[in-house]
Amino acid sequence: MTNTKKTTELDISIHGAASNTDVSLTKVADENGVSIYDFEVQTNEPQFLAPISLKWKIPNIAVKGVWKPTTDFSKRIQADWELDHMESRISIDAPVICLFGQDDSNVMTFSCENAINTLELNARLREEDNHFYCHITFFSEQEQAVSHFKTKLRIDFRAIHFSDSLRAVSKWWETFELLKPTGVPAIAKQPIYSTWYQFHQNLEENLVLSECKTAFDMGYKAIIIDDGWQTHDSNRGYDYTGDWQPDRFPDMAGFIKKIQATGMKAAIWYSVPFCGKESKAYQHFKGKFLTEDHRWAPVFDPRYPEVRAHLIGLYTNALKDWSLDGFKLDFIDDFHLYADTPLGAEDGRDYASINEAVDRLLTDVITALKAIKSDVFVEFRQKYTGPAMRKYGNMFRAFDCPGDAVMNRIRIADIRMLCGNTAVHADMITWHVDEAVEVAALQFINILFGVPQLSIMLKDATDAQVEMIAFYTKYWNENADLLMNGYFVPSSPLANYPTQRVSRDGQTIIGVYEEIVATIENSDDLVHIHNGQLANQVVLRNTKNHGEYQCKVYDCRGNLVSNAKLQFDKGIMEIAIPPCGILTAEKV
Repeated sequence: MTNTKKTTELDISIHGAASNTDVSLTKVADENGVSIYDFEVQTNEPQFLAPISLKWKIPNIAVKGVWKPTTDFSKRIQADWELDHMESRISIDAPVICLFGQDDSNVMTFSCENAINTLELNARLREEDNHFYCHITFFSEQEQAVSHFKTKLRIDFRAIHFSDSLRAVSKWWETFELLKPTGVPAIAKQPIYSTWYQFHQNLEENLVLSECKTAFDMGYKAIIIDDGWQTHDSNRGYDYTGDWQPDRFPDMAGFIKKIQATGMKAAIWYSVPFCGKESKAYQHFKGKFLTEDHRWAPVFDPRYPEVRAHLIGLYTNALKDWSLDGFKLDFIDDFHLYADTPLGAEDGRDYASINEAVDRLLTDVITALKAIKSDVFVEFRQKYTGPAMRKYGNMFRAFDCPGDAVMNRIRIADIRMLCGNTAVHADMITWHVDEAVEVAALQFINILFGVPQLSIMLKDATDAQVEMIAFYTKYWNENADLLMNGYFVPSSPLANYPTQRVSRDGQTIIGVYEEIVATIENSDDLVHIHNGQLANQVVLRNTKNHGEYQCKVYDCRGNLVSNAKLQFDKGIMEIAIPPCGILTAEKV
């Protein structure tokens, strides 16, 4: 790794502080290229503060792109005149930005301790002087009056791989009491079958049970019953949310018991903030919404203790009465300040801050659920996969990208670098029933480094597709420990991570997703190469003589197509691997 900027001496200025506020920024640590600052604001009495920004600049030297938590394909350098600021709060993104170099090195990564309140962050290039102008802005959302505020800023200039700099931020967040992650049960890192993309709201009990039996035999360990279980309405709307009575499955406890009899664990979906106007809850909680002017449904105001009690009661009663194993808690990001949201801790509201009320709600939810079932699993999806959300959820899923294998791969990697041991799940993979098996396999091989979620009507899949699903699921289960807990390195963010790899204890698994040369640096005992493309070969560059390997090549359906000894000598070698096939190389 090369990095021409080694200094940690920054001229950080404070902007926007009023004359009646006492604002300070103090460097409290500076070691090995990492600086920590305390930022503190005090006033004589509580007041709604105007935005206060910390600003600095660094020269645009060796910077290739800018990494943010959910920018997907947009990791390029952007100018200061074209970019809106990134927002971070408890349920949106995470307060971190990384400028990465031409060789995937970290140029500068900056982050903030405060992952609950709303912040604005950016690193934008100014063409006049070719510098990146960086800032973190506090109090951009005037949610509540403040008399004292304190947080920490971390800036990392170390010349390490950009993914290592992001992992270091994640570990730093874990050191704060307000950001301690919840435990991760074993089921959170096992393949899941989801009803959403193939059933949508048209759930049928017998068909769901049949699919459960088939999926379990293939290696899937749990099912998420998505939207539709609570209503006969199939308009994909949210008018009937809020009461959460199992209208479609009146004997929900019996239904869940039948699912569990197939061997699968069972979770159900809730759209947490929404209270549809056709629900009884809408009439009961009238006047206790953040807004009623929402395109889907009125949004509960979690600052009311009775609203929190209602939501907590829904989930704890479901867990007890129906013997559930987990929950998919959705749309958490719709808890935020709207134009018509009333301000202040008054009129029955015990919190002024919506973000802090969400923290209280979700803390109480996971505490109550774990008191009933210690290994309950809770799924959240992007963008609410930041460090605060690790306190309440143990499964983070890539944001919806049906049929988009590349986007799934990118989103899994982006989540994984920041979420520590929290389980990272793929968005549910799906494809057209008439898709060629090699093309369908692209959906699977691209999510190799996340926990598989499958949303295919298995009864309609072709024999070839069923063989492919079974082969890849079996492979994933057999290698889950390395895939999930190994040292994960994605390459080339601007090229959409064309290679990804995990390694641990002399074992390496590499996914190759474009027609590029993949590098083998270590003489590991076991190397697996996944050909995540429709080409018929993979090109490798060995940095030294690694020795002789027994090499087996499988096609995407699990058929053994070759078995031979190969020398992994220094230099370039081409190995024939069928589209979406796998090479397993074991040192002789």
